[in-house]
Amino acid sequence: MECRTLDINIKRAKGLKNVNLFSTMDVYAVVSISGDPRGKSKQKTPVAKDGGTDPHWNYPMKFTIDEAAAQSNRLNLKIKLVSDRSLGDKKIGKVIVPIKQLLDESAKGDEGKSERTATFGVRTMSGKEKGTVEFSYKFGEKYTVQAPPPPPPAMKSGEPVTAYPQGYPGSSSGYPAGGAYPPAPGTAYAYPPPPQGYGYPPPPQAGYAYGGYPPPPQPGYGYAPVHQPQRPQKSGFGGMALGAGAGLLGGLLIGDMISDVGEVAAYDAGYDAGFGDGFDF
Repeated sequence: MECRTLDINIKRAKGLKNVNLFSTMDVYAVVSISGDPRGKSKQKTPVAKDGGTDPHWNYPMKFTIDEAAAQSNRLNLKIKLVSDRSLGDKKIGKVIVPIKQLLDESAKGDEGKSERTATFGVRTMSGKEKGTVEFSYKFGEKYTVQAPPPPPPAMKSGEPVTAYPQGYPGSSSGYPAGGAYPPAPGTAYAYPPPPQGYGYPPPPQAGYAYGGYPPPPQPGYGYAPVHQPQRPQKSGFGGMALGAGAGLLGGLLIGDMISDVGEVAAYDAGYDAGFGDGFDF
């Protein structure tokens, strides 16, 4: 990229429009180069106190311009005149001059090596011409400037980011491949099941016996014991009669079997009476 310097001296203004109603204007000038691909540059003169409509500055400035943009008439020199006021500054007017025009004027005569003076009319905010601005300018020699590299593209929202496994080329973890370091705490790994077919039965499921039935409740785990219904007890009289009858019957069988038929009949009558009282359901 070819560039050159532009030295400007803002000397004075004459016959400006008075934008103050009751006080003398304090005017300053804002000078800028527009259309430069590197961005707009801007500089400002000091405030000319009590200069009124004819302020004086004699203030030098230096700019760097792009030669190709200037030769293609894409650059403009702008001079904006402003009244400095305590209640807010107010614009007076402006001057716009193409840089190409200044280059052509400077090329006349001694090939632009000497300083040249120019005077241009000031246009007010309404578009009318009122007053003039005088400045001098001089262009420097052309020189080559290396263009800055373009900025990296901005990452879009939601764009996937490339990630590398740990230990692979391009990974920033610093660990070698192959799992030489233990996993981080909380990392779960899945292991293959043990080989089958060695003659051992598979282990039972947790909480169940081999038969597939749940285990009986254990004492102390919240299960109430089961009570089996009991048969009603025989009355004491019936039991005594039954025991007495059994003893008598055994005595009859073991004894000499010689007894009186009347005694046997009396025994049977007593037995029947006792049995009926004891087993009445």
